[in-house]
Amino acid sequence: MTPERGAHPVLFLVLFLPMGITNGYVVVTLGYLLTHAGVDAVAVAGLVSVSLLPQTWKFFWAPVVDTTLTTKRWYLYSSLVIGALMIGTSIIAQPATHLMLVGTLVFGFSLASTFNMMAADSLMAHATKPEEKGRAGGWSQAGNLGGSGLGGGAGLWLAQHVAGAWVVGAALGAACIISSLALLPLREPEAEHRVPNYLETLKNVGTDVWSILRSRMGFLAFVAMCLPIGAGAAQNLWAAVAGDWHASADTVALINGALGGVISMVGCVIGGYFCDRMDRKTAFNLFSIVLALSAAAMAITARTEAMFVVFTCVYAFILGFCFAAFGAVVLEAIGAGAAATKYNLLAGIANAPIIYLTMIDGWAHKHWGADGFLLAEALVPVAGTCVFILIALVTRRFFRQSAAA
Repeated sequence: MTPERGAHPVLFLVLFLPMGITNGYVVVTLGYLLTHAGVDAVAVAGLVSVSLLPQTWKFFWAPVVDTTLTTKRWYLYSSLVIGALMIGTSIIAQPATHLMLVGTLVFGFSLASTFNMMAADSLMAHATKPEEKGRAGGWSQAGNLGGSGLGGGAGLWLAQHVAGAWVVGAALGAACIISSLALLPLREPEAEHRVPNYLETLKNVGTDVWSILRSRMGFLAFVAMCLPIGAGAAQNLWAAVAGDWHASADTVALINGALGGVISMVGCVIGGYFCDRMDRKTAFNLFSIVLALSAAAMAITARTEAMFVVFTCVYAFILGFCFAAFGAVVLEAIGAGAAATKYNLLAGIANAPIIYLTMIDGWAHKHWGADGFLLAEALVPVAGTCVFILIALVTRRFFRQSAAA
């Protein structure tokens, strides 16, 4: 189906802000406020886990967005719920003594954010021109990262400089609501899979999802999401291994926080434009190899704080390219139709390589130190690309025969 209109990709930066804001608010800002109110680290970790729970299972209720209301209403309503519940967490007197209530509100706005992102996914899939899917993927990932910076960095700054704690939640909650203004230039996507009978509509969604694996592009996208291509697992471990480079806590906070986020955002936007000028699957694998080379180069340089800063910044920049390519590959694979369900199926699968590569990197560091950690980060993704190429070659004839039939 031809896209309804060519929406400017920068709109997706705004649409994807709430997802990042909610995550940054819980992990950084709320964690900081509760810790300084006397809450121990175990309780804060539990709160973070509560916020992540809906994100883990969101694929299972993605069909609700594809089969009820309108996509723009889902986005608007979920933005209002997110904003209201975030404001609610900030006006609780003595939150340290009302952790159950705080946790309930956190779970609520995290759950609402899943519907918000699904609606944004669907709007992006329908409103993006085929030749701009890379740019859309880049800007949307930049929005997610930028939202995390707002929810974490800006929220933490407000918490430290503003007397009233309620201002933090109010400001960030309002930002989530205001993001709905990006809906104005967009048309409501067509929903050809919807019919008067709801069960038939669900069946059509299932058929649409199955069509991904039946196409060569969809099948290869599924394979790519299962492999450690562009996973960027080292990003999760920089704080844990920083001592090998004698990096200070302030340096780690800067790299893992505002600076690293901004650098990755720039990489997302630039990488998205590159993805529109070459085969997007090739771009995904190519960026992953360059990311692996940056890890390998880091392994042969001096273990100093300066080198840590240089290479982690380079890594963050290239990782932005990988994020953009991920979004571009998924957008190209899912087409339109029941886009919320299809996008979240592939995005959910893509979390697995991040998890297992992080574990491999950590195991390698435990047994072989920094060299082992960086070599694992370099070699495993390259092996993933080799497996991807092999599967692509082996299945080429099968999909040609299927198309001919």
